[in-house]
Amino acid sequence: MRTEAEQTTLRGNPRLLILTFYYPPDLSAGSFRVAALVDALRARAQGRVDIDVITTLPNRYQTFTQEAPQEEVHEGLRIRRIRLPQHRSDMLHQSRAFLSYARQVRREVAHRDYGLVFATSSRLMTAALGASIAARKRLPLYLDIRDIFVDTIQDVLPRPLAWPVGRCCALLESFTMRRASRINLVSRGFESYFRERGYDKSLAWFTNGIDDEFLAIRPQRASGRPAGAPTTVLYAGNIGEGQSLHRVVPDLALALGDKARFVLIGDGGRRAALDRALAERGVRNVELQPPMPRAQLLQAYLEADVLFLHLGDHDAFRKVLPSKIFEYAALGKPILAGVAGYAARFLRDEVVNAAVFGPGDVAGAIRAFESLELLDRPRPAFIEKFARAKIARAMADDILALLAPPARSVQ
Repeated sequence: MRTEAEQTTLRGNPRLLILTFYYPPDLSAGSFRVAALVDALRARAQGRVDIDVITTLPNRYQTFTQEAPQEEVHEGLRIRRIRLPQHRSDMLHQSRAFLSYARQVRREVAHRDYGLVFATSSRLMTAALGASIAARKRLPLYLDIRDIFVDTIQDVLPRPLAWPVGRCCALLESFTMRRASRINLVSRGFESYFRERGYDKSLAWFTNGIDDEFLAIRPQRASGRPAGAPTTVLYAGNIGEGQSLHRVVPDLALALGDKARFVLIGDGGRRAALDRALAERGVRNVELQPPMPRAQLLQAYLEADVLFLHLGDHDAFRKVLPSKIFEYAALGKPILAGVAGYAARFLRDEVVNAAVFGPGDVAGAIRAFESLELLDRPRPAFIEKFARAKIARAMADDILALLAPPARSVQ
């Protein structure tokens, strides 16, 4: 029996199922991306499509919690947030959390009719869940792939585990990608991987983009900073193995000394390792702050002189295009980025006043830091090209083109 609230969204329209592990108010690049996409889908569908979003209650960081309703119902949109067991950032706890999500999603969708399954995924599992549901219900599947999990897992796991776990994940990846009707890749750096494995029958290229909150901000400093003041270098985001901040920030901060003050905002699985490395080296010019709401984060961005980005030295990270680049570039501030591969090429080609150094290369980071022009300047061409709303509209049209009509009328 459907609730009265559910009935308000069900009009016999084709229904689109959206699976995303993170959704606002959770703090995640994936959550911001899918929220913009849902807005675009509703606008482009003009009331002719009903959308079911099944996600989780905010859980990205233990140090940042924000209340959200378990269910929201709007005209043509239902958002169901699943409660997860308490978990840490390590792989075992995250696996348990995802299994809980998957079980509850399967119950939610078991007796519902859909015309398309859309899944956005950085760690493969949400994509695989979408593929299994689409296969069972014989529906088209649209995947939004934000990372290559098999590559990443083989790089970051200890060697005795890397091969067996990687092999299992590769088989799951093959099932998932071959089941898809359409695969969107957020980075052109993924292209060769997908083509080599025959996952390229229908590829799309809707990248990450700049959210409206960042478009409303204009560069603050048209002239230089006060003489002698340390340069504030800010990083905001996950502090995990992928970012490897614990491997570069302590030595870099120590080397720059009074020239720079580092502010790191976030949390993650390597936060404790970063704390230890800073303490062991006696670093005094690094300030760690917990995750914060976006409005507060934007103010921190404005107060910074340089925006910092770093990825670990793994082959998998040479293919990615971090969403953080788009936020940073929109603000017109100098960017100091320890990245390689496609992300490095993208910054050099698309973003002025961005200095790139090799991951973990402290000497290179110092040279890159000293090459930056410490002024805020707009990047209008970049903003025009990569506005999130513009990209989301085009992606929404691509998704809706695959949506099948309802198999039978909804009672």
